[in-house]
Amino acid sequence: MEIKISKRVAKIGSYAFAEVDRQVSRLREKGIEPVDFGVGDPTIAPPPAVRDAVKTGVEKHKTAGYPGYIGMSEYRDAISQWVLRRFGVELDPEKEVTSTIGSKEGVFNFAEAFVDPDDIVIIPTPGYPPYTRGTLFAEGRPYYVPLLEENGFLIDPGVIPDEIAHGAKLIWINYPNSPTGAAAPAEFLERMVDFARSNDIIIASDEAYSEIYYTPDAPLSLLQIAREGVVTFQSLSKRSAMTGYRTGWAAGDERIIDAFKKVKTNIDSGTPNFIQEAAIAALSDEQHVERSRKDYGIKRDMMADALAESGLQDCRPDATIYIWQKVPEGYSDLDFATRLLDPDIAVVTTPGTWISDETDDGANPGEGFVRFALVPGIEDTKRAAEKISKAQW
Repeated sequence: MEIKISKRVAKIGSYAFAEVDRQVSRLREKGIEPVDFGVGDPTIAPPPAVRDAVKTGVEKHKTAGYPGYIGMSEYRDAISQWVLRRFGVELDPEKEVTSTIGSKEGVFNFAEAFVDPDDIVIIPTPGYPPYTRGTLFAEGRPYYVPLLEENGFLIDPGVIPDEIAHGAKLIWINYPNSPTGAAAPAEFLERMVDFARSNDIIIASDEAYSEIYYTPDAPLSLLQIAREGVVTFQSLSKRSAMTGYRTGWAAGDERIIDAFKKVKTNIDSGTPNFIQEAAIAALSDEQHVERSRKDYGIKRDMMADALAESGLQDCRPDATIYIWQKVPEGYSDLDFATRLLDPDIAVVTTPGTWISDETDDGANPGEGFVRFALVPGIEDTKRAAEKISKAQW
């Protein structure tokens, strides 16, 4: 019999980071142990209190059955308390917060609540692939806005045509930004809120990297600027190295959260209660976050210094776990990523074009950049930095 896949699946390519995994495997097959800066998966363990909370949570909830779709009240309370401490924003945990199974699930499924076939979703590029994938599965139409070095990698709403702005249902922003490492000032966030409101667009802010920063002032949340028409997505994956725990949340305008809850009720059965216990423990402690931030800062400076010593532009980020590195003159991003895979360096990165989409003019803003995810340990990072500092391009 003939097997036909859906048009939704047929129109999407492979997930970029699956190819990164394949590159690592090929090097290992040759007996080379690379330093893998490709996929942004922290290699450190969550703090002991988090791991202990999982253990006790399994016993506490051993007969709990299916978890609630929107998260335990204790978890949503902990989220609300953390948001108040961190951003000074009061949230109603019953109406303005819902649990997600990590940010990826929430981001991907969010479009289902608001996007009808052919509705426009404005998406930054380079950017997190689920912004696009979720839009396509909801049968929406992505419109890509480039993140450019000359704009400090901030979205410029002035380049969005009026017909796109007037027809858009949703716009995604992501600051601190993956992969560029840019942080957003209050003036920019205010401008984005004004743009969204003047065009009746829901603004979804992915804030998964808000706790990894290297500047004196901590990054802002969009909720500090506005709540009407706003939803934010958060995750403990990077803050607390809990990528495998799959826990996060969405918070914001009560009407938006209410619609998204309806989607989640029909798609999943909620985050396991014992995982929520771990999340509560993580949110109650900031010391492990400060240690993690310090270690990422050490690795950032090691790599940025080494890249600069080798003759490349200093692309040291203000935030996130990434360096969005401009490649040497005469190289494409794929050429440079391939050069870094040579046995004398054996460093895995992600070419910028793999995580960027072409804009309407045919340009790919990821061209000419590679992404380093600062997830290897300090010693492995030091080893990679020493090789890179001596490299000739």
